[in-house]
Amino acid sequence: MTINTPWDAPIPAPDAGAADTAWQRQIQLTKPPGSLGRLETAAVRLAAQQGVPRPALERVWITVFAGDHGVCDEGVSAFPQAVTAQMVQNFAAGGAAISVLARHLNATLEVVNAGTVTSLQALAGVRDEPVMPGTANAVHEPAMSPSQRDRALELGDAAAGRAQDAGAELFIGGDMGIGNTTAAAAVACALLGASPEELVGRGTGLDDDGLTRKRRVVAAALDRHGNDGSPLAVLASLGGLEIAALAGAIRGAACRGVPVLVDGFIVSVAALVAVRHTPDVAAWLHFSHRSAEAGHDAVLRALDAEPLLDLGMRLGEGSGAATAVPLLQAACRLHGEMATFESAGVSDGG
Repeated sequence: MTINTPWDAPIPAPDAGAADTAWQRQIQLTKPPGSLGRLETAAVRLAAQQGVPRPALERVWITVFAGDHGVCDEGVSAFPQAVTAQMVQNFAAGGAAISVLARHLNATLEVVNAGTVTSLQALAGVRDEPVMPGTANAVHEPAMSPSQRDRALELGDAAAGRAQDAGAELFIGGDMGIGNTTAAAAVACALLGASPEELVGRGTGLDDDGLTRKRRVVAAALDRHGNDGSPLAVLASLGGLEIAALAGAIRGAACRGVPVLVDGFIVSVAALVAVRHTPDVAAWLHFSHRSAEAGHDAVLRALDAEPLLDLGMRLGEGSGAATAVPLLQAACRLHGEMATFESAGVSDGG
């Protein structure tokens, strides 16, 4: 591999002492123990990740990675590949769902073009850093060479570095790429040993014939490349530029001690790659929502993940994660601002 560190650097462990202190505070707050459910455990997890007894979540960094997919030549999407670059322009203009949500959260939003088929003009808020003009068709050849995959990983790691430099307390990665549910499903099938019938869904809205064709395409790609069990080899053979960049960003954030809020199916597959490569990454992940895309449940189970929301969303872009941020912010504020039994003069029932 040609990856520069920190892809191969060790992942720090969250602060167990901060977690213990946070738990002690939780049991002293004016409520029955456990009555705020997973908001309590989320606050304690963030305390450990931030290394403080009272975590905060005001500085959120969102990077959306865009890339096109050669497998679209097989007719796996209801939309043409030109939509990827058009949506990048929509992000820059502030009209996409993630643009609206980022404004609402006062979050930093950047877009990284990892490789669209259509060239992009200079756009505000868009880093035009294409590795190649979309991946190759994985049915006939590897989607990426190892060096192309490594460059995409580096794009993601660099985004995590920018988030850390900005003092981000939470990193969100998003995806944009026509055909990327096909690539993500193929990667997931290879890593989980699952069949296309289990994990391949309708993506942008395929009809029954389109879904059958898409499953055949994924099966053909799996037959072409085999399941060698190496996460990075699978990523190069079957994945996408934006999926690789997301994997690099997730590991890069964990390496730098920045908590990650994982979005839906595409980002969860990238997280699976990162965790299979480096299991310690898992300690830095939160999961935002359960996607309506087929296959997401299997990936969540493999990551031992319980998402915060289940709203039937399947848009991508990081939109599900951005929607879940207020829940984590509420968890932090409840943890930090509620009175204790002692300070409020309330009997704790002991």
